[in-house]
Amino acid sequence: MADAFDDETEQTVTMDEYLKEVEAEELEADLVLGGDEGKECTYNMGYMKRQAIFSCLTCTPEGNAGVCTACSLSCHDGHEIVELWTKRNFRCDCGNSKFGEFFCKLCPSKDVENADNSYNQNFKGLYCTCGRPYPDPDAKEQEEMIQCILCEDWFHEEHLGLETVSEIPRDSDGEPLYEDFICKTCSAVCSFLTLYPQTIRATECQAGVSASNTSKDKGVMESNPAPCAGGKLENNVCSGSSANSDALSSSPNHVAVEKGSSSNGTLEKSNCSDACAKDTACVLGVGSMVSPPTTSEIKPFFLAKSWRESLCKCGNCLEMYKQKHISYLIDQEDSIAEYEKIAKQKREEKLQKQEGAELDFINNLGHVEKMEILGGIADFKDEFRSFLESFDPSKTITSSDVHQIFENLAKKRKRT
Repeated sequence: MADAFDDETEQTVTMDEYLKEVEAEELEADLVLGGDEGKECTYNMGYMKRQAIFSCLTCTPEGNAGVCTACSLSCHDGHEIVELWTKRNFRCDCGNSKFGEFFCKLCPSKDVENADNSYNQNFKGLYCTCGRPYPDPDAKEQEEMIQCILCEDWFHEEHLGLETVSEIPRDSDGEPLYEDFICKTCSAVCSFLTLYPQTIRATECQAGVSASNTSKDKGVMESNPAPCAGGKLENNVCSGSSANSDALSSSPNHVAVEKGSSSNGTLEKSNCSDACAKDTACVLGVGSMVSPPTTSEIKPFFLAKSWRESLCKCGNCLEMYKQKHISYLIDQEDSIAEYEKIAKQKREEKLQKQEGAELDFINNLGHVEKMEILGGIADFKDEFRSFLESFDPSKTITSSDVHQIFENLAKKRKRT
């Protein structure tokens, strides 16, 4: 009987809590969608650097196609949709040959196929090395998942290839200290990262050092990683720590560099960036000649904030990125952080535009219309004040109470 009574109890929330919850949900949606309002198909924008993508299992159950936000809303409303968060270098497939006789309602004229699109198991609604769906209907509790920035698949923390999940860099509050993650399989492609100073990686050791500089809303290391190879800039070449220099000396393409004397192994960003831009020499001294790691050495990477700024941009390294099909790593706009930054800017612009439109609407009204609106606002305030004065504060305001307020207002309007 008690349980039945609890089920009938209406959930309560304060107005302030409700407004904050709505604002948080709207912000989260804007961050995921990149500020896309879902009004136009993105096909004509080509292969976008990054955008929100969805898979329609109703139309393409084999999971070999993706659609943009607008098409997921307009063309596939009511279908079984898988939200894929974001994908890089993707062009909307909606209505192409993969959809049979189904045509896009927003942009019906499209190529037969987008040859440069790439698809993984996520398009079938499956994730991780375990190939399970998310949410997992068989799981008692939904586990937290981490996305690899290379293959863009999502992984359960227990399936990252670590001895224990405690190896994941977190602060004392359990918040992540890393900005980006590279899975165990993809880490073999990026083995050259091991030649950079440890400062580009978020580790448990760094967590202890930088704990005082972290907070829940940042979730990444505050200590600046060393751009290029770390150490000091000498003769237009970035010198590393002694340990790193020893590792580089064995490379056949090694360029002689002096050991830096900096106590923290960091560089002035502007100096190092200039050196990289001049393309005088590879800051690592190894070019693309990096020995592949052995199976036992392959581990996932947890990378610190701004680690991309550390990547060498000499001719050899640029060619290496191209050969490995990872040139996007040196494109700042590819990062999720930049994607969300742009989304926040679009959100601010949208809110300012809405405020401006509301002011323009009021200013363009005639005197009579303005007085009617002001009178309506005054009537609502009076009715709401009367309701609060007569309402028992020990009770909860329900939806029926709110309806009653507007019914009373409607009756007053009729009488006048």
